[in-house]
Amino acid sequence: MSFGGFIGSSSSGGNGGGDGGSGVSRVVADSPYNNTMPPAATIAHQSQQLVTSPLTQPMFNSSPLSLALKPKMEGIGDMGLIGENFDAVAMGRSSREDEYESRSGSDNLDGGASGDDQDTPLGKSSRKKKYHRHTPYQIQQLEAAFKENPHPDEKARLELGKRLTLESRQVKFWFQNRRTQMKTQLERHENAILKQENDKLRIENIAMKEAMRSPMCGHCGGQAILGEIHIEEHHLRIENARLRDELNRICVLANKFLGRPLGSFPGTMPPGMANSGLELAVGRNGFGAMNSVDTALPMGLDFGNGLSSPLTMMSPRPTPSMSNTDVSFDKSMLMELAFAAMNELLKLAEIGDPLWFRNFDGSGEALNLEDYARSFPPCIGMKPSNFTTEATKATGTVMINCLALVETLMDTSRWVEMFSSIVGRTSTIDVISSSSTSGSRNGNLQLIQAEFQVLSALVPVRQVKFLRFCKQHAEGVWAVVDVSIDAIQEGSQPREAGNCRRLPSGCIVQDLPNGYSKVIWIEHMEYDENTIHNFYRPFIRSGRGFGAQRWIATLQRQCECLAVITSSAVPSGDSAVVSPSGRRSIAMLARRITRNFCGGVCATFYKWEPIQTGTAEDTKLMMRKSIGEPGEPPGIVLSATRTIWLPVTHQRLFDFLRNEQTRSQWDVLSHGGPMHQIVHIAKGQDLGNSISLFRANAAASDANQNSMLILQDSCTDVSGSIVAYAAVDTAEMNVVMSGGDSSCVAFLPSGFAIVPDCFQNSNNGMLEKEDNGGSSNGSLLTLGFQILVNSLPAAKLTMESVDTVNALISRTLQGIKTAFQCN
Repeated sequence: MSFGGFIGSSSSGGNGGGDGGSGVSRVVADSPYNNTMPPAATIAHQSQQLVTSPLTQPMFNSSPLSLALKPKMEGIGDMGLIGENFDAVAMGRSSREDEYESRSGSDNLDGGASGDDQDTPLGKSSRKKKYHRHTPYQIQQLEAAFKENPHPDEKARLELGKRLTLESRQVKFWFQNRRTQMKTQLERHENAILKQENDKLRIENIAMKEAMRSPMCGHCGGQAILGEIHIEEHHLRIENARLRDELNRICVLANKFLGRPLGSFPGTMPPGMANSGLELAVGRNGFGAMNSVDTALPMGLDFGNGLSSPLTMMSPRPTPSMSNTDVSFDKSMLMELAFAAMNELLKLAEIGDPLWFRNFDGSGEALNLEDYARSFPPCIGMKPSNFTTEATKATGTVMINCLALVETLMDTSRWVEMFSSIVGRTSTIDVISSSSTSGSRNGNLQLIQAEFQVLSALVPVRQVKFLRFCKQHAEGVWAVVDVSIDAIQEGSQPREAGNCRRLPSGCIVQDLPNGYSKVIWIEHMEYDENTIHNFYRPFIRSGRGFGAQRWIATLQRQCECLAVITSSAVPSGDSAVVSPSGRRSIAMLARRITRNFCGGVCATFYKWEPIQTGTAEDTKLMMRKSIGEPGEPPGIVLSATRTIWLPVTHQRLFDFLRNEQTRSQWDVLSHGGPMHQIVHIAKGQDLGNSISLFRANAAASDANQNSMLILQDSCTDVSGSIVAYAAVDTAEMNVVMSGGDSSCVAFLPSGFAIVPDCFQNSNNGMLEKEDNGGSSNGSLLTLGFQILVNSLPAAKLTMESVDTVNALISRTLQGIKTAFQCN
């Protein structure tokens, strides 16, 4: 008999003594495993046991299309086990004949009564069946037909059967078995992949739980403080992050396969759920977004003058728009960090003593770092061990309305123009989120890279990559916050090397009557003090270098200048020879001179090649090749910068350098005589904020020198003073004075940056009370020259040019020292 006899209604034949009377013996003889089979009597006995079992399934030992496991070599009993890839009962087949046919792959069994059948001891006859196997050619043709069409119809099965000499039913069940086999293989593969992913997620879950139980600081190795947050809240945050990722994947798939975003389907998540209170996913190193919105803090922010505007805390971040298929997890993390920073900025702005205490000079407030550490979890991770904290707050009134100031801060080109002495270079890397309302900055989130500067080669430029987030909290009340993305970078890639980090910093603005605004400015940074020269460390600690006092003072000065210059009225003391349009053109040219001077000192405006490193005793030299772009002469430009300390007060030194009557004591362009002031334009109430146009001594023998004018821009505030000037052509200045375009006027700026030395400052940045009122008696003077040493851009820089520039620096500084008798 064939293998089908193992499950038939009659038992296997006799004792298996001969080939003709025992079907079992013939099976063994025909089987490819006949060398390993047990005796026929044993097989017959096992076959009787298999008949009594209702769960017995057939096994196919040689066909490549069989869905059952191959028989084990130890015994024939294992051949009757149920195949793991095929279950006729589960397939729902009620017909016993269909069940039998569906189990045949390449093998076919044709059964029929035979005269050789023998009665079994039970008196039942055994049916002899003929065993058939598909030939290799038939299998090859069936496989080829299956690749073309896995579901052939009746006509195709008949044609294929005639060609291969097979019955239509045999072809039908071969295709059924082949489809089942392929489906099973795919399910096995998918199950293996899902099992691996499940194991990986389980391991990550265990690691996260362990990290939450005992968080460690990555810098000091000590125990990290997470704050008083219940463990259930941590679980909710983790679960929320997982659900958010799953939602992102579903939306991406829906957009990809269905051609439209998930939000267009009915029954999707309600809008209110996007801002659910469970949106509290933690940052990558466990410290992000730890400022819970439930913290019990007063939410009224007093802006003075009887005005009080309630600033509600930011709800957790909204779900980002899924209309774009490129939804990244990093962007969601950036949004979480921005909302956490906004919450911290609002709290810092409204809390007063003892979190903040005022400077003795009254210019601003400094942060109590101990109280801050107890009240605020780290927003971007723990502070590096070699960093120093600098945190200040200042409040002021500026001559600009709220919306105009917000637009200036969110537009990087206007921002750098407003704060050209602080911001050297900036660029917007990405706009992560923008307002749905056209023209509104509410909800705008940008990734910005900027360089912050103090005008001296002894203070390295601070390069920061940060988020800038703008939010309207009430009618006429806006807030703009900046925060470094260190926490996000540490989770996805190695942290970029830098000398500072920007903690939540920014301003809160409220409209006041008559076009004014009330501004609360907060600057909070951590920096490496070892990179700063000893001359400037007290100045930086005082907050005048990068602190809120400097930002507020610069903003007030620039807004006042803009209001005065654009006014049609001529202030008293101004030259009446210049029309209002001419005054605006001159002011734009003077602003460009100051900005180019600041960028030349700090190497932020152009790309400079260092020639000589500057110290307190030496001059810093840099070179660049100018190709003659509009506004600058072509050739080799050499920048020379040097900083010295003078025992002269800041104000006295500033008045000396900007005065045309004393200019001949240090300026080689004066030809040893006083200069004549042609035009004077005031930029504010302070006399030091002005623009002047000078003509050199008219008695000079060189006629070419008489064709040159000196345009000088001077500005001063509580943080320091700048005197920037440049030689300009007389004909070009006549065009500018008549209101013409000033952008094509070519010049190379020079000038001075003056700041108080602040040597009497204590370690925490507060001025000590002394008999002189806490003011400093010394100043730090930075001199910067930009000189055209060769008019050919392809020329080489010679040592003779370097010596000439060094001699000019030494001569200028010597003239200033001689004037104050401090040689």
